Amino acid sequence: MLIGPQNSPPASTLAENLRALQQEISACARGSGRSEQSITLIAVSKGHPAQTVRAAAALGLRDFGESYLQEALPKIESLAELPLYWHFIGRVQSNKTRPIAEHFAWVHGVDRLQVAERLSAQRPHYAPPLQVCLQVNMEGEAGKAGVAPDAVESLARRVQSLPRLQLRGLMSILPEGRGSQADRRSFAAVGALAQRLRSLGIALDTLSMGMSADFREAIAEGATMVRIGTALFGPRESAGRL
Repeated sequence: MLIGPQNSPPASTLAENLRALQQEISACARGSGRSEQSITLIAVSKGHPAQTVRAAAALGLRDFGESYLQEALPKIESLAELPLYWHFIGRVQSNKTRPIAEHFAWVHGVDRLQVAERLSAQRPHYAPPLQVCLQVNMEGEAGKAGVAPDAVESLARRVQSLPRLQLRGLMSILPEGRGSQADRRSFAAVGALAQRLRSLGIALDTLSMGMSADFREAIAEGATMVRIGTALFGPRESAGRL
């Protein structure tokens, strides 16, 4: 499924949005006793054309998140001359692992060993290891992507052993509309799970959590990557097929 073309903001509005967003991320970081350099902003560019990504890159952004391969691959190719890092942030389907392994620097939604094994086997040998995060379903939502918290350790150990992957951390997506305190509790639980894994000898340095509606709570609970689209590019239109 693809989302329809979005009304991308003019360059001046994009610059204003980015400035405001960076100021808020910096304030949130200081409030949690960290520097803004410890937090990577992933600009969620799905639904926006290559020229909007180019404009965002001209403002200094380097990390961009995409969810739909049919849309992402032409965009990546058309911007190949730019020093960008592409993050696949959607659900990874087994039959689409090859192009993901070939074109992305990061994958944030690994939740099955089969997917991890395919990504490792299909990662080109001339490319650096593919950076991956394990997606955790902290709330146990039926039908939602993500591995159960009590199964994360086993999956992490298996992924850690794969030759063309580098396990970096955990990723989570929370249900919407639950309120700030509930979101903080869930993000804190993801952070605690990462800390437990580190205590067991599993090297992790990344918490990919927080989007436009809840990145403040995520940063307060230790997020090192936030995935933001709406607050940067403006509200999305209704989803649809291209």
